[in-house]
Amino acid sequence: MKITVVGAGNVGATCANVIAQRELASELVLLDIKEGVSEGKALDMMQTATLLGFDTRVTGSTSDYSKTADSDVVVITSGIPRKPGMTREDLIGTNAGIVKGVVDNILKYSPKAIFVIISNPMDTMTYLALKASGLPKNRIIGMGGILDSSRFKCYLSQAMNVPATDIHGVVVGGHGDTTMIPLTRFATYMGIPAAELLDAATLEKVAADTMVGGATLTGLLGTSAWYAPGAAGALLVEAIVRDEKKVYPCCVALDGEYGQKDICLGVPVVIGKNGWEKIVDYKLNAEEQEKFNKSAEAVRKMNAVLVDLKVV
Repeated sequence: MKITVVGAGNVGATCANVIAQRELASELVLLDIKEGVSEGKALDMMQTATLLGFDTRVTGSTSDYSKTADSDVVVITSGIPRKPGMTREDLIGTNAGIVKGVVDNILKYSPKAIFVIISNPMDTMTYLALKASGLPKNRIIGMGGILDSSRFKCYLSQAMNVPATDIHGVVVGGHGDTTMIPLTRFATYMGIPAAELLDAATLEKVAADTMVGGATLTGLLGTSAWYAPGAAGALLVEAIVRDEKKVYPCCVALDGEYGQKDICLGVPVVIGKNGWEKIVDYKLNAEEQEKFNKSAEAVRKMNAVLVDLKVV
């Protein structure tokens, strides 16, 4: 099994490090355009192998896509990160060209690869990867919903004062501060609905905090977060390479599901060795469906910029 992570910044390096530690591949390639960065981080990771007990071989490459040949899974984290005051949408002009270039170069050497998209704005970058690659839709997956759901569960655990690992919570819709939809109706603690354990105001605050979870961290850190996004990407990779058939909320191409077509948006999907294998219908109520439709409308406006940029 061979995995490539494109982009050796904070998110990409964290994702690669988790992949190596969990031994998801025999070979892991970290690629970046900045001279020496990927090579240095790869060597640093390899020097932890005996300390952490893993056998994955990690190598770095500066813009040499031939080193990524025959990759089974490719994670794309390339692009500029958010700064305080920026939205994910502000990144589209720069990151669209970067992501399209990465997809084109990867496909020259790994035509059978499954792509995991982390670059922001993630829903639009996932749509771009789908259109630019011409690949079957099951091989293009945006990671955002896994990260958003993790943040949702974190805030729920803090409100309930219980372990986050005992909580189930799902976020669907767009991966944006105003487009994501924490499904509070489906949130549970050990099978008990969260609505029975938290009052409505608290539950509403949890949802609101989740939606600005990324912006909150950007304000604190001065740049985009990386531990949780990197780990979320690695979790998705693990479900693919281990053929786990787990259900995760991911950004995938919709063709009538949840009432939407010709768009990539976050919905629960079964993940396995073929990429995403099935969309799970959560049967949204009228209020949830209306939010989902508004989220889709906002993402479509971002996608329209791709036409103006002439990248699709």
